[in-house]
Amino acid sequence: MSRIAKQPIEIPNDVEINIKGTMISFKGPKGEMTMDIHASVNINQKDKVINVEINDKNSAMAGTMRALIYNNVIGVSKGYEKKLNLVGVGYKAEVKNSQLHLALGFSHPVVYEYEKEIEITTPSPTEIVVKGMSKQRVGQISAEIRAFRPPEPYKGKGVKYSDENIIRKEAKKK
Repeated sequence: MSRIAKQPIEIPNDVEINIKGTMISFKGPKGEMTMDIHASVNINQKDKVINVEINDKNSAMAGTMRALIYNNVIGVSKGYEKKLNLVGVGYKAEVKNSQLHLALGFSHPVVYEYEKEIEITTPSPTEIVVKGMSKQRVGQISAEIRAFRPPEPYKGKGVKYSDENIIRKEAKKK
C-alpha cells in the first residue's frame, strides 16, 4: 500500500460525508459533490476521520482514491483558485455574462464560455482569477485560458500562471 493511501483524512466540522455503496458524497459551505469509489478500495469512516483500505491484492488505486477524496473535502470546505496574468501591450480581460472576453493581440477578441460552477473574476484588466470546488475543473479551465496565448520565451508575452517562471532566451545576434 502506498504511503499516501496510509494517511488518514481529517474531515472539517463544516463538511458532511455520506458513503453509500460505491458512491461518496461531500457537502460543505461551498456546495455539494459526489464521486465513485473504485472497486479495489474500501472507505472506512470513524467520527471525523476517513481511512482508505485495499479490498484486493491490487493496490494501485488506493493512493489515487485517497488523493481524490482529500481534494473533494478541501473543495467543498475552502475551494480552489488559480491566478493568471496577462503580459503584453494591449492584453486585457473582462467578464460579461459568464463569458471571459480576452484581447490577446489577435485580430479578433477571444471569447471563452464557462459553466456556472466555476467563478472567474478580473480584479484588474491584466489579472484573471479562476475559483471553484473541483481542483480538476479549476486547473483544466486555467489551462484552456492559458492555451489561447502561452507565454513565449523571448519577450515573455502571453497568458501565464501567477507563480509560473518563464525561462527567457537570448535574442539572435548579428
